[in-house]
Amino acid sequence: MGNVTRNTIAMVLAGGKGERLSPVTLNRPKPCVSFGGKYKIIDFVLSNLFNSGIKKAYILTQYRAHALNKHIKNSWAKWAGLEEFYDTLSPETSSAGEEWFKGTADAIYQFMRFIESSNAEYVAIFGGDHIYKMDISQMIAYHIVNKADITLAALEVPAEEAKRFGIFSVDEDFRVTAFTEKPDNPATIPERDTCFASMGNYIFSVKILLEILKEGKKKHADLDFGKHVIPMMLERGDRVFAYNFIDNLVPGMRQEEKGYWKDVGTIDSYYEANMDLINVVPQLNLYNYKWPILTNQSNLPPAKTVFDEEGRCGQNLNSYVCGGCITSGSTVRRSIIGPRCKINSYSLIEDSILFENVEIGRHVKIKKAIIDENIKIPDGTEIGYDHEADRRRGYVISDSGIVVVTK
Repeated sequence: MGNVTRNTIAMVLAGGKGERLSPVTLNRPKPCVSFGGKYKIIDFVLSNLFNSGIKKAYILTQYRAHALNKHIKNSWAKWAGLEEFYDTLSPETSSAGEEWFKGTADAIYQFMRFIESSNAEYVAIFGGDHIYKMDISQMIAYHIVNKADITLAALEVPAEEAKRFGIFSVDEDFRVTAFTEKPDNPATIPERDTCFASMGNYIFSVKILLEILKEGKKKHADLDFGKHVIPMMLERGDRVFAYNFIDNLVPGMRQEEKGYWKDVGTIDSYYEANMDLINVVPQLNLYNYKWPILTNQSNLPPAKTVFDEEGRCGQNLNSYVCGGCITSGSTVRRSIIGPRCKINSYSLIEDSILFENVEIGRHVKIKKAIIDENIKIPDGTEIGYDHEADRRRGYVISDSGIVVVTK
């Protein structure tokens, strides 16, 4: 697939606000939210592209783009070689119309000139805000074999869950015959009791993409792939195919990882996906060196624990602790500790997520909480034990009781 991926250009949609993930998205876009301690959410789709051999990628940023642009520049831009690039494009500085993106397809339309000036045969249009592993070259091969105009990544879901998604109706060859947003009576896959849900990831043949974008923009100012482009292509009789994500096999993948895809769109789903990482056998394996998840490799010293005396022992138990962290005479249990955190003596951190550069004072107790970056928790503070007290401090509490502490 080397030639195919070299003839593919990627456009990553990374401008979303992620409002359901508020308040951790108040000061950053969802793709720039930390995940698994050292990573950003966008690192997963970019790692999938990189590992698949697709190294020509534009990342379309929009909402509070500075932090994400900086992350791309400091990490991904440095790994590109000759005629390769990972570059960010933001509408407020780059588009001819100086307008915000009005829809997913409008975002691509605003930067269509980058596709037109490339020598690419295929365009991979992927979202930047989901957690999963995928060999995208296999989806491109499927696109080519089917002589498709567009191939849609599809997640096979139980019929009772299908109301939450955009659902594809398909024939026996997985050619798409209809697309319905959040249907009450979802169409099932032939000879199965499951449905194909849209993952928001697409492979286009370049000629068709440019044609449909120009046609669609004449009709819809807020041009969107799910709402407008896919229905237009079906109406035109274009060859639209669904690619079953469960069939995608990544090198080194364990059986329990097949089909792993997380939206992490709410505080609770985000928390649960992070906590899975500290299980003995997590569903998402970050230790698969045949398919590494890449990110900014900052020059941080190793994590360390200090003090080992009665009542004052630095220890990290069943936890995921990043570089630059110091657990000083305190206990961390079942938690994810981001880079450059310091937990001072006599404190207890349980079932929690600390973002980068958090400092925990002495005699602090925290459980089932998310602490945003660059926050200092004063001595003697308790978080997660009394939700009424937490609310009085201005903290947000999720439906399942996760306390979120932001500035």
